Amino acid sequence: MNSLPRVTRSRREIWLTIAGILLIAANMRAAITSVGPLINQISSSYQLSSELSGLLTSMPLLAFAVMSLVAPRISERFGAERSLLYSLVLLIAGMLVRAIPGAPALFVGTALLGLAIAVSNVLLPSIIKRDFPTQIGLLTGSYSVTMSMFAAIASGAAVPLSSMPGWDWNLSLLVWVLLAVIALVAWLPRSLKAKPVGTLRAPGSLSSMFRSPLAWRITFFMGLQSMTFYVTIAWLPAILHERGFSAAAGGWMLSLMQLVSLPTSFFLPVWASRMRTQLPLVLASGITSLSAYAGLLWGSTDLSVLWIILLGLSQGATISLALTFFGLRTRNAAEAARLSGMAQSFGYLLAALGPVLLGTLHDSFNSWNPVLVVLLLVSLTVLLLGLGAGRNRYVSPAETISTDSSPRPVG
Repeated sequence: MNSLPRVTRSRREIWLTIAGILLIAANMRAAITSVGPLINQISSSYQLSSELSGLLTSMPLLAFAVMSLVAPRISERFGAERSLLYSLVLLIAGMLVRAIPGAPALFVGTALLGLAIAVSNVLLPSIIKRDFPTQIGLLTGSYSVTMSMFAAIASGAAVPLSSMPGWDWNLSLLVWVLLAVIALVAWLPRSLKAKPVGTLRAPGSLSSMFRSPLAWRITFFMGLQSMTFYVTIAWLPAILHERGFSAAAGGWMLSLMQLVSLPTSFFLPVWASRMRTQLPLVLASGITSLSAYAGLLWGSTDLSVLWIILLGLSQGATISLALTFFGLRTRNAAEAARLSGMAQSFGYLLAALGPVLLGTLHDSFNSWNPVLVVLLLVSLTVLLLGLGAGRNRYVSPAETISTDSSPRPVG
């Protein structure tokens, strides 16, 4: 464990920090993914139109897009640890507001929790970069798997919880405030010990990140892979239904996709951090994604389980690679926060628009085949972007170092 942190700390402090990171990660999707299975109950309770129901599910992603550019500035002002603490407080407040009866509180609370989670999205990679520079892959994989696992648990438990005697959809959503309180209690000692301001301050600015071609490659890599993920989450059951699957079978296939993504979500960052260049991993994940969408489009329906497994493996690989690039392609925690904020802001904007735009494309052709063609082309674009992002360079324009003559950009 001596190689884990950059500064000398006790074994207990190291493990408490890791536990805090993982508990925060557990809260980064649960409050959102628990809504989807309950959307019909929520819409019925408040008489929401399909447009408002769609806005409710897209609102956290739009909040991610807005807050991701602001989060690095918040961190520079208050410090990363205290910014995460405040975000947990805001997350708890958002879930409590969402539980207040009435549609206005539902939307306000959803917006608040989306803003809160966005701060964690941006700052966790920078804290890992700063405190665990030699273990970027291991910690990124661990928090990515934790985030995905609790997202799946929240999604799967939503309807059973709402069906318990004396419970309803509101209590089913509110139960996740307990997890946020646990994370808050666990993170509080760490935040109180940290410097109150400026712990991630470093030379440079977000505008300088906008001038980096590599930063834009990573940004669009993050954005387009996020778009394919959220489009697939939204429309895969419908795509499979068009190919003869029942609604229940489509739902199980979606669960299978998320389940098989967990191994690549964990192992890809570990492997990536040990490699001088991530090009082999980019190629493997890209070819897997292309094979999956091509199989769904042109392959046999008898092999649908294979296509879904390939899709899940590729989805886990590309998101974990994107998160790992935030640490591997930056020189310090502040730069990692800025790159993370830039990539996630544009990325989640694309993710929010993707399901709507491709749903409209389906309505225009009355077929999911054009949507699969677009997803195939987007996957090819992600592969090409990844080939640029996977080379061993830094986003700093004036200090970009070639692959063969530099040390690896990890601690």
